[in-house]
Amino acid sequence: MHNMNQSNNPLHGIKLETIITYLVEKYGWEELGERINIRCFTHDPSIKSSLRFLRKTEWARDKVEYLYLKANKLPLPPPKAEASQTAKKPAAKITTKKATQTTTDKPAKSEKSSSDGKVNSHIWGNN
Repeated sequence: MHNMNQSNNPLHGIKLETIITYLVEKYGWEELGERINIRCFTHDPSIKSSLRFLRKTEWARDKVEYLYLKANKLPLPPPKAEASQTAKKPAAKITTKKATQTTTDKPAKSEKSSSDGKVNSHIWGNN
C-alpha cells in the first residue's frame, strides 16, 4: 500500500543529498541562495549543513523539492507549503477598538459606587 501512494510522486527514490547536489551544480550556491533565501544556502553553505537544516525544516525542504521539480520539468505538486503553514498557524486577528467620545464636556465618572450607594448611576441615571 505504501508503494501505491508513492507511484505518483516524482521524487520517490531520490535522496535529498542528490537534489541539493544537482541544484548546486545547476545554479551554484549564490543563485540557489537568491532563488531560495534560506541561511544554509547564503551563509557559509555546504551540502552537510543544508542537509541538516532541510531534514528538520519541512517548509524549506518543500521549496527545495519544488525547485528541483521545476528545474527538471517534472510534474509540480499543488502548492501545499503555503496551505500547510496557514493551517498550522491561524491568522492573527486584528481588532481595533475605537475610543468612544462623549458629546458632553463632563469628565467620565468611575464605575465604583458613588457616595450615595447607587451603582452605575452615571449610566442608569439618578432615580
